[in-house]
Amino acid sequence: MNEVVETLRKIEQNYKLFQQQQFSFVRALEHTREEAHDLVRPVSSITQVQCYKDHHCYNATDRRILNMFISICNDLRSLCQKLETVHPGDSVSNGLLEKCKVLLNDSNDFTAIRATYPHGVVNYLSLEEARHRYGGVVSLIPIVIDSMSEWITYMKRHVLYKVSCGRGMSQKETPISQTPSAVHLAAPTSVSNKHAVQLQEKDFQTYLAENQRPQQKAPWRPPGKHPF
Repeated sequence: MNEVVETLRKIEQNYKLFQQQQFSFVRALEHTREEAHDLVRPVSSITQVQCYKDHHCYNATDRRILNMFISICNDLRSLCQKLETVHPGDSVSNGLLEKCKVLLNDSNDFTAIRATYPHGVVNYLSLEEARHRYGGVVSLIPIVIDSMSEWITYMKRHVLYKVSCGRGMSQKETPISQTPSAVHLAAPTSVSNKHAVQLQEKDFQTYLAENQRPQQKAPWRPPGKHPF
């Protein structure tokens, strides 16, 4: 789990750098769409961005920012595959994971998705750009990152926490099961000690009976004064 958290943290750092260059990203899409004579339809899939970069991009700056977008998507896809191996999870965590897998599918149509508060990526676009061109493509990465963060938080609080509690309970039960044997071991010891004390008292009484001399009574004398 720690490795997953660290990987997501690095992806988030890369995305922050990318987000600061959103204007350059939108301009790169504009340039490549013009070159492809594809100004009507919105940018709706990762495959479409890849196609623009590979076949219609003639500017190093545009290629760099488009590569950055595709690279982050690939990193998120790899992390998504890793999340499946961390723990089987339950219906909630598996649902979050499935959502990420669908969004990151190369041919998935993300035209209708929109990142909402606290993300402001859509607000940086014009109304026309947000509605009909780039609202979906700029929303893809933040939505996926949020879903993965939610997956990690849920797994820590519910699934993995229950597993750790179950292990803790089993460890606590072990000494309890051993307690009766300790009591049984202690019982014969206390009985034998009591028996030894009884024997010692009996021997002492026998010793007194054998060694105590009978007291001699003084001879009777008539009353009166008697010389010593």
